[in-house]
Amino acid sequence: MDTKALYVTAVVIAAISGGYYYYSGKGKKLDADSAHNMTYSAEGIHLLQTNEHGHLYVRAQVDHLEQDLQQKSSKLVNFHASMYSNDQVSSTFFAKEAHGFNDNEKVILKGQVQATQFGEQGNLIFNTDELTGYPKTRLLETSHQVLVNAPNGQFTSQGLKANLNEGQYEFFNIRGKYAPK
Repeated sequence: MDTKALYVTAVVIAAISGGYYYYSGKGKKLDADSAHNMTYSAEGIHLLQTNEHGHLYVRAQVDHLEQDLQQKSSKLVNFHASMYSNDQVSSTFFAKEAHGFNDNEKVILKGQVQATQFGEQGNLIFNTDELTGYPKTRLLETSHQVLVNAPNGQFTSQGLKANLNEGQYEFFNIRGKYAPK
């Protein structure tokens, strides 16, 4: 066999092999890209999250989760969560449903929502049908009716804005009972 024929055969085999590996790798990349369009679901989730210093920040339990990677959204069923500050539970949250947006920067709690803020003078308990929270900034808000049980009274508010970091609460159109100690 001639060296020229051997050389041409080697180049053809190399080109075919290279093309196969190139396109087979590209095919896998396309498969991986299409996975971003998928919706994932899970049952019986238990979550522990720490802050940047390694201290416990959030503990949560969810019966069912659906997550859409393309929309960066999630839906949780029977959501129970506890937020921690200085390794102590500072607030708890419950809702029949929770919807997270933009990788849970904004979370909307719906259905039998109860939020509890633990304090030195006692617990502040909020009951409503919808509450929007911003976990990173620890802000809460709603324009829905809120039943508030405080250590020194009980009242109803048509809306709420709360900063859990500073313990500041803003209520609207309040009606209720106040019984100072």
